[in-house]
Amino acid sequence: MTAMDGQIRYLSGLAAEDAVARQYVIKGYRPLRSRWRCEAGEIDLIVERPGLTVFVEVKKSRDIARAVARISPGQIARIFHAAEIFAASEGRDPMADLRFDAALVDGQGAVHIIENAIHAG
Repeated sequence: MTAMDGQIRYLSGLAAEDAVARQYVIKGYRPLRSRWRCEAGEIDLIVERPGLTVFVEVKKSRDIARAVARISPGQIARIFHAAEIFAASEGRDPMADLRFDAALVDGQGAVHIIENAIHAG
C-alpha cells in the first residue's frame, strides 16, 4: 500500500464516520465523541440520548457482508474495555443503559445501523 492509498483509506473512513454520525443525529441522538482513544483502544463514535449511551463501531467496505466480517472478537473485547474506561472517565452512572452498535457503510455510501450488534461473549 502506498502513502496515497493510506491517505485515501483514512479520508474514506472519516467520511463514513461522518455519514454515520449524521444518521444518529437524524434519529435524535447527540454526538459525544468521535474517534475517542484510551489505552484500551479507540471507539469510532459515541452518541447519547436521555438515559442511553451508544458506542458505535463503524466499518466501511465494498459491501455489507465484508464490513461485518471485519469486526473481530479481539476488537469487540477492546471496544467493551474502552467503553468501561470512557464511562468511568466521564463519571457516568454505571446503571445507565449502554448499547453497542455496528454501523456498516457500503461502497456506495449507504449506512446500515445494527443496534445491539456487539455483545460480550
